[in-house]
Amino acid sequence: MRENFFSSKGFLIKFFTVLVFIFFNISVLFASSVQNYKNKANKLQLGQQHYWHLLLHMNGDVSEIDDPNFFFAKDGNRNPQAELLATLDAFFSDEKSDDNSSICKFPARYTWLKEKLHGDDFPKAECKEYNKILERVDPKSTTLVFPAAHINSPASMFGHTFLRINSSYNSKLLSYAINYAADANPDTENGVVFAIKGLVGGYYGLYSLLPYYEKLKEYRDSEQRDIWEYDLNLTQAETMQMFRHIWELNGTHSYYYFFTQNCSYNMLWLLEVARPSLELRKHFTYEVIPLETVHVVKDAGIVSDKHYRPSKRTKLLKYEKLLNEKYKELPIKLVEAKIKSSDIVNNNSIDIDQQRYILESAVEYLEYQYSRGKIKKEQYLDLFHAMTTARAKLGITKPLQIVTPPNPIDGHRAVRAQLGLGSRDGNLVTFLGIRPAYHDLQDSAYGFLRGTQIEFLNLLASKSKKKTKLEKATIISIVSIAQRSLFFKNFSWRTKIGWDNDFLTRDPTFSLRVGAGFSWGNDFGFVYIMSDPLAYQDSKFHSGVGASFGLKIDKYKENFNLNFEITQRVYDNGYDQILLHASSGIRITQNSQIVLKYDYKEKVVIDKKEDESTVSFMLKYYF
Repeated sequence: MRENFFSSKGFLIKFFTVLVFIFFNISVLFASSVQNYKNKANKLQLGQQHYWHLLLHMNGDVSEIDDPNFFFAKDGNRNPQAELLATLDAFFSDEKSDDNSSICKFPARYTWLKEKLHGDDFPKAECKEYNKILERVDPKSTTLVFPAAHINSPASMFGHTFLRINSSYNSKLLSYAINYAADANPDTENGVVFAIKGLVGGYYGLYSLLPYYEKLKEYRDSEQRDIWEYDLNLTQAETMQMFRHIWELNGTHSYYYFFTQNCSYNMLWLLEVARPSLELRKHFTYEVIPLETVHVVKDAGIVSDKHYRPSKRTKLLKYEKLLNEKYKELPIKLVEAKIKSSDIVNNNSIDIDQQRYILESAVEYLEYQYSRGKIKKEQYLDLFHAMTTARAKLGITKPLQIVTPPNPIDGHRAVRAQLGLGSRDGNLVTFLGIRPAYHDLQDSAYGFLRGTQIEFLNLLASKSKKKTKLEKATIISIVSIAQRSLFFKNFSWRTKIGWDNDFLTRDPTFSLRVGAGFSWGNDFGFVYIMSDPLAYQDSKFHSGVGASFGLKIDKYKENFNLNFEITQRVYDNGYDQILLHASSGIRITQNSQIVLKYDYKEKVVIDKKEDESTVSFMLKYYF
């Protein structure tokens, strides 16, 4: 009987010989092909091209990506040429042609190299996961999103920026947000540790891709931040180019620095990858403030439209104005389950519009309290169902009308230079100052969050016939004067570290101040009271405490603002002191302001009290 042909030893030997031969020839062919592309890449000097450097996040020849998994070459983070050649090797030597392949992990590199090298015979891969996410995100256009400052959070007073990738859906809420943030929770970590680690790169920064409505819940609802959206004129092809690169950054990490390589700075990388001619990062050297990146994007001429989304805080403050005085407590009582929704609907003495406002504001306040963890989920669901059902019975009415506030993009820039002329105790004085960042209460509040101040390295010098001296050298000054209201029982607070002339001596004194208090206001302005414990040093360390009353009128913030504060201090050396400050500012243009100031300070010279009065006229320019 003949042997089965397929069990023949001779056939098996021949079969494996053919397989080895085929594999060998394919390997040789691939090796030859990749070498040809490498030679072509060298000839075209692709490793030195601007776009390749963008894909590697390279400043000069050093990448800002700190994750070794982002590179194929051992020295790829500082050798763009070696990384390009290693990338080609990876594409051609992949053992797998699925989601685990280099091609699927680096679609932006793959697309660019294939285009530049006319790689008709480039290897291919089936990238199921990438294609699934691509179909879900459906990139069509791009929007830069700016959540404004958070009234009581120092870490959020600069604002924040991220990108929204718009899809073909009619609702922007279903689009996806691209965010970059420190891998840390400032609410659970020690505040001092959080600040120090953030300054020195103690956290990794991570990219995330989330539905836009999730980011709105975080910033607009939980953190009470108004949202500004700036539609960009990036084409669909440019948006797609950016999306491919975002996919490459998935899972990578870099060190996060609050003032430089932060959320906003990394959004600029993505915009440059989308449109390499932008070169947005060149405008920043020692600090990257989120609002400044919005200004830079605007100056680049790529903002096509602007939109405003009011925060839950803004909505609730609007309801406070609409509610009659006798009904103002009812929304809170509904949320606290002290009364029922039916008590509102069945009360014929309450006007139907007031019933609507009561229930609508109660729903908003309920959601706000739930987002802060003040209400358990079961209770929240029960109350939400009861309130919305009761509200539905009252019929449809027009939406809440909220006036769009001044756009932050129309406010002043961060760096301020000032020049002044004045009189101190009858002597002519000139002033010269510079401040890298960012905003104080005397600046025009147009486009800025009311009652907030954050300054770094504010320097002011004066020169008179008698002497030249340093008036102030502020290391950091943060102020949050948050007006208390029906729904928001905020504390106001402030802190300052640095040198100034606000103490008993006539020379600059180093001090540390931390204060807290309360503020109340309306559309015209606000008042505040503060208590400020302090420590200072002249020949030795001293302590004291101050009590302040302040007033700010900002009704006409587009053109005018007025500030007044009087302070009484008591020191541990037995002396007391009165300080008085008044200023009136007029906004000339978006980035210029004139300010008339008066300062009165009690001083002690050779154990004798003396008065020091200064009147000055300052010209401030922002850039």
